[in-house]
Order: sequence, then structure tokens, then C-alpha cells
Amino acid sequence: MPDTQAVREHLLVKRAELEERVQRIDADLRRREQPLSADFGEQVTEQENLDALYAIESEGRLELKKVERALERIGRGEYAVCSRCGGPIGSARLAALPYADTCIACAD
Repeated sequence: MPDTQAVREHLLVKRAELEERVQRIDADLRRREQPLSADFGEQVTEQENLDALYAIESEGRLELKKVERALERIGRGEYAVCSRCGGPIGSARLAALPYADTCIACAD
């Protein structure tokens, strides 16, 4: 059984990092809401950059939700318990993905 207090502290740090990252990306996207350049070549580059930022923001928000759910599971005493089968989640899996909510068998 992992040290849930240490995991909780790690997840709180991770949550703060993710929140800051998402906020920076949101601010950058708001600044970029201006019309695209008149030059077609620049438009393509600008759009590719926007697409990349949206993808990074989406991934950050998804990971943030996973971290939040893991913190909730810790609070309920359900950390390291598979949300599908109720069995234990292996310590190696939790070390790699501290917000994992399924055992390796259910994740496959």
C-alpha cells in the first residue's frame, strides 16, 4: 500500500503545476484571438500553432481532472483500489501514474 500522504502531497504539487500551465495557455490563446495574418503562409503557421496550443490545453485539463479524481479517492480512502473490479492497483502502476484509477488488467 503506497504512502497516501506522500502521494497526496505529490498530487497537490502536480495539480498546481497543471493549473498554472492551463492558465498560461488560456491567456496565450486569448491574446491570439485576433484575426489571422493576411499572408496565407503565415496563416497556416498561425493556425498550426493555435491547434498545438489547443491540444496541449486539452491534455492539461484532462490530466488535471485525473489528478482531482485521485485526490478525491485518497480523501475517501479508495486510493489504490481499482474503480472497475475493486481489486488492488499495483504499486508499480501507481508509481508510474499516481492518478491511475484502474488496475493494469482493467486498463487493457
